[in-house]
Amino acid sequence: MELFEQKFQRDIKKTGPLANRIRPNSFEELVGQEEILGEGKPLRQAIEQDKISSFILWGPPGSGKTSLANIIANLTKANFERFNATTSGVPELRKVIQEADERRRLYNRKTIIFIDEIHHFNKLQQDALLSSVENGVITLIGATTENPSFELNSPLLSRLQVYQLKPLNDDAIKTIINRALNDKERGLGEYRVQLSKDAMEQLIFIADGDVRLALNALELAVQTCKPEENNIRFITAEKIQAAAQKKILKYDKTGEEHYNLISAYIKSIRGSNPHASIYWLARMLESGEDPRFIARRLVILASEDIGNADPQALLVAAATAQAVEFVGMPEAQINLAQATTYLSCATKSNASYIALLAALEDVRNLPAYPVPLHLRNAPTQLMKELGYGAGYKYAHDYEGHVVEQEYLPEELKDKIYYKP
Repeated sequence: MELFEQKFQRDIKKTGPLANRIRPNSFEELVGQEEILGEGKPLRQAIEQDKISSFILWGPPGSGKTSLANIIANLTKANFERFNATTSGVPELRKVIQEADERRRLYNRKTIIFIDEIHHFNKLQQDALLSSVENGVITLIGATTENPSFELNSPLLSRLQVYQLKPLNDDAIKTIINRALNDKERGLGEYRVQLSKDAMEQLIFIADGDVRLALNALELAVQTCKPEENNIRFITAEKIQAAAQKKILKYDKTGEEHYNLISAYIKSIRGSNPHASIYWLARMLESGEDPRFIARRLVILASEDIGNADPQALLVAAATAQAVEFVGMPEAQINLAQATTYLSCATKSNASYIALLAALEDVRNLPAYPVPLHLRNAPTQLMKELGYGAGYKYAHDYEGHVVEQEYLPEELKDKIYYKP
């Protein structure tokens, strides 16, 4: 199996996509992530000394998670197994864990299991890893684009060190692109490519931290470009854009980025900044967020953060939610934009919400005081005889339709909840 794995990896280096072919084989070839993988950093030292413990690599696509696993596989003396959580299940895991246990007992040899996209494992699959990680039968390396706090169950997460990888910066992406252009064995060096400055900038823009997007666009542009004089392929920004078609925004409607963007959106509206509010709205819409989800949040915000300072805000938000259902996308984004800017510019007050929270606190922590007799309904003669409704003053019988009387339980009289 190990010989087959090695042959498979060699074949990928020769025939796979460019992004796979030029994956680094050593730390000398690795670009970026100096904060955790720079010379002398603890994780790098552990890998170089072949003394790693189980850990999770958390970072956006194209930040180097699989590349680091590749380096570990090349440096370690342990048996290295690769899994992808989207295609592997519990039976395969248990088989590999059983073999790892035998390998440890019979030959005193460690087993490292690399599980890509580990956030796709359900609770049962994660539980299958728990005891073997805890007992040291395997060393687990998990890679995920999603926040481990949301996607991994607590018992497994507590046994793993989490290393966060950042999106690659522009300089790192430029370095990798230049390496791909010049490498004749694994890259595009045999094509004699001349990349314009604008084309490089376009690739960096397309990547947005994910170097694979840039490499995919570059490879397609080079392969479809007709050679000119001296067999040189001139790659312009237009050719890169044609190959890439459209920049894909990174977004997961159930993951961390979903919550990050909606949080930035709501806080920008609350902060009365229509420019930021409309930007975050555009980000969500372009990424495919459900417009009904956005509309629901606006309805909540209209009462929570604006309230009676501008009662019209709730009507605008409710009308927008109805318009989203009635009109649908893409036109409904116009309705959302109108509501977003209106609510951003509206006078703010959370007095109603604060009043509710204060009242709820008393309801939960104080006794359930009886309703005062004069406020009670008296539908029967017996209730009237018991004093229900006695002494109640009908507000409309008084000047200005207002009358002084106690409406709270005796124990709470003079309590003030709402402070407009």
